Amino acid sequence: MTGALIYACVGAALFVCGVAGLILLPHLLRKILAFNIMGSGVFLMLVGLGQHDNIPDPIPQAMVLTGIVVAVAATALALAFVRRLLYLTSKAQFVANSKSLDQTEEKLITRERNKEGDASK
Repeated sequence: MTGALIYACVGAALFVCGVAGLILLPHLLRKILAFNIMGSGVFLMLVGLGQHDNIPDPIPQAMVLTGIVVAVAATALALAFVRRLLYLTSKAQFVANSKSLDQTEEKLITRERNKEGDASK
């Protein structure tokens, strides 16, 4: 078993663990972590499968470096969204139905109106 195949197998295992976490875990922060684990698995598979005869191919390595930068930015954006959702609903659970979303929008509108009313006094 070559080193490249080991990287690819470990990457596939990480990807499967990430998918399971994304499906099974209800908490949004854990879902973000599971998504990052999935990304790490894909990066490992790209690096492992991008080697031919123990000579690394620069194209998959460049794709992985670019992917890491995009993953960091996407994680920061997702964490900002979770923080905003926590501020609006005081719960970081996944909002599944549209009725909860409507209530969240109503709370936001009410808070904005209250702020505008306080500012005009």
